[in-house]
Amino acid sequence: MQRVTAQLVAGLVAAVLSLLADQCWADGGGPSLAERVIWAVNSGGESHVDVHGIHFKKDPLEGKIGKASDYGMRLPILRSSPEDQILYQTERYNEDTFGYDIPIREEGDYILVMKYAEVYFAQSQQKVFDVRLNGHIVVKDLDIFERVGHSTAHDEIVPFSIRRGKLSVQGEVSTFNGKLTVEFVKGYYDNPKVCALYVMKGTLEDVPKLQPHPGLEKHEEEEEEEEDPDGGEEGGKKKVLPGSKYRVQSGPRTPNPYAADNSSLMFPILVAFGVFIPTLFCLCRL
Repeated sequence: MQRVTAQLVAGLVAAVLSLLADQCWADGGGPSLAERVIWAVNSGGESHVDVHGIHFKKDPLEGKIGKASDYGMRLPILRSSPEDQILYQTERYNEDTFGYDIPIREEGDYILVMKYAEVYFAQSQQKVFDVRLNGHIVVKDLDIFERVGHSTAHDEIVPFSIRRGKLSVQGEVSTFNGKLTVEFVKGYYDNPKVCALYVMKGTLEDVPKLQPHPGLEKHEEEEEEEEDPDGGEEGGKKKVLPGSKYRVQSGPRTPNPYAADNSSLMFPILVAFGVFIPTLFCLCRL
């Protein structure tokens, strides 16, 4: 009985401490954004400290796997601050699946942030790949150009949690052994890549947002529900199905004008009668 009581007390104390810690964070007395980041790497590039104080280390895969590229250094990157464009201008890619192992020793809620920019291809369906987290597909068919266009910053954000030796991400659960493996999976179109990535403790609300992109916002608005001028039961909105803009609506089939017309059958009979009657008349006169 005493053992059970001690366990209950310990559980209550832990819960109270967790609530106090959350309250401190909410009040601004908790760790800063940079202090919440437990791991950060500038893929294919040198170390860098961004405007939020996050320290991105030099790529640990240098000379081990894949290839580093600074092709994007010649381009300005939209949606990114000038100080942090380097995080989108360098990258690591590989001709096969590759990834990073990230040690995580504490339980809690985490966020994986992956930074991308398409600096080479100028159309979609040229580079498409998946992202896998400890065997779970967390990003499917990532086409950077299709998402944001050319030389434009794009962040893929994946929340996950670790509790009681279990990793939970996007509704899936697996055993966690203290190591988070982020893999960029080779697909049918070109090679997988990443520009930079980091893992931090917190929630989606804690992740810094990229600068707005007017062209991108307009594109996203076009893909959303269109307003129905006549209103109706659906709250005045009409959902536009994918591809409906170019879809030709089907209507009733055009009636076959020859379906019930027997004139084509009667014509040979009339011709036969026209030939037979004069012939019979001539024979009778003989």
